[in-house]
Amino acid sequence: MGLSELIASYGDKYLQGLLATWSMTAVSFIFVMALAVLVTVARVSPYRPLRLVGDLYVQVFRNIPGVALLIIVAYALPELRIVLDWRTCVIVTTILLGSAFGSENFMSGINTIGVGQIEAARSLGLSFTQIIRRIVIPQALRTTVLPMTNLLIAVMLTTALGSQVPLNPQELTGVVSYINTRETGGILTFLISALCYAASAFVISFVGNRVDRRVRIIR
Repeated sequence: MGLSELIASYGDKYLQGLLATWSMTAVSFIFVMALAVLVTVARVSPYRPLRLVGDLYVQVFRNIPGVALLIIVAYALPELRIVLDWRTCVIVTTILLGSAFGSENFMSGINTIGVGQIEAARSLGLSFTQIIRRIVIPQALRTTVLPMTNLLIAVMLTTALGSQVPLNPQELTGVVSYINTRETGGILTFLISALCYAASAFVISFVGNRVDRRVRIIR
């Protein structure tokens, strides 16, 4: 099957797949950022149990293969009477994986904050919560724009796990599987999907670089 025939026959499928990928990426990344912040706050908390929980969370989900985690979420949770639809399973898996790496990015950002700023805040009588909310998180967010841009791209690529479950509409990798089970698409089916991912990643990188130049903290 040639490129023009492939586009004519399955162009709408690719478009649906691209939109599904963008949709899952957007939803996942919102929760990735929120959960990554919460985990990071726990990891720098003055309370040791919270620090242990935060560190354990990162170590566990940073080191589990995505497919293995998806199998647990999709097939093991129903044994505990927790039944999620397929799309939610992929999103939950992506969030758990992405937030672990996101927390590491935030920790790197926190490490760039001068100790003097924290000591000054304490001398002014600010509580831990106030220091985190007014000093730590704003600066960590500004210094981790580029790492978080890379994380957003990684989240988008992680949604390809959706090809392992029956999604409707299918994401980009699932579209390739769909076509190749019905036609002899060959390498072209993968090439179109790869170009869609690459174009999306290029746009994300471009926007991320522009944002970074605007909010970067010059030290």
